[in-house]
Amino acid sequence: MSKLLGGTKRPLDETYRLALLDLDGVVYRGKLPVDHAADSIRQAQAAGMTIEYTTNNSSRFQRIVAEQLRGFGLDVEPWQVITSSVVAARMVAKHVPQDSPVLVLGAEHLAEEVTNQGLRVVRQAQDHPVAVIQGWYPQMSWQEMAQVAYAVERGAQYFVTNRDLTIPRELGIAPGCGSMIQAVINATGVDPVGSAGKPESAMYDEARILAAHDGATPVAREQCLAIGDRLDTDIEAGNRGDYDSLAVLTGVTDPQQLLHAPEHLRPTYVSEDLRGLLTAMPQPTRLPDGSWRCADAQANVERGRLTVSDPTSINALRAALCATWERADAGEDTDTTAVGFAIA
Repeated sequence: MSKLLGGTKRPLDETYRLALLDLDGVVYRGKLPVDHAADSIRQAQAAGMTIEYTTNNSSRFQRIVAEQLRGFGLDVEPWQVITSSVVAARMVAKHVPQDSPVLVLGAEHLAEEVTNQGLRVVRQAQDHPVAVIQGWYPQMSWQEMAQVAYAVERGAQYFVTNRDLTIPRELGIAPGCGSMIQAVINATGVDPVGSAGKPESAMYDEARILAAHDGATPVAREQCLAIGDRLDTDIEAGNRGDYDSLAVLTGVTDPQQLLHAPEHLRPTYVSEDLRGLLTAMPQPTRLPDGSWRCADAQANVERGRLTVSDPTSINALRAALCATWERADAGEDTDTTAVGFAIA
């Protein structure tokens, strides 16, 4: 059965207990807040929703990210920031005994999290680590990467913070953690045992445990909503872990990318921005003539060409997504180029 958009009768902040928010492109862009994000988060929290922030960035301390978010007027504690370093350290701690030596390649944040898990940080293969965690930071060197390769080759379990091939920097796109990981794989022939970052679902799994506090029962999966601007990380992680998800149009993903998304990258809901947290999601429905309607908007694919009632309407986009995804799953191509969505 095709994966199409869902709908809710109540606002999302009342339907779900825990929101798992990506940061860059959702809450902020660099040092600047995304429009409507902070106000929407505050209102969702006032309605009783717990907010956690999930990021593949392994180099920034939780407290630093929390300070930035507080600068936008948000009430944020460091525990609410779930970095790939937090998840990676917890992941390794589940695989090795307490006080085990673990070789760490990464920023001080990663080393601190490993120590917090009762493990001993080492920096050389000669220290006989039983596991390795490879992260990313700007000053990483060939010598450090070689130590990782030596330890992995000698049998240390190999974990990584994330597998992002690229990372945006001020001067352009640079090699990311995944590119450095590939160098170790090329040298050793060994693939990582696990990755903490999205699109793996481990970050969301850990987040719902951390949200419970004091060893209480983790927040139920069906009460969690993954939110992001990237289909190939935030949304795919949700689908891999069987979490409902919300894609927002404030970052990387645009309507055309959504229209052509394969099934494993499709969100449960779509919104212009985080104001979608505060509203119910209208359920798109298929009409007898094969067209799709969502609230007051309609979309149709006729002779392989997409048309919509209003290209400025988010509901028209929602209807269009169901129309085009249905055709794609039936093996049909749809020309979507004539619709220039301009959703405010």
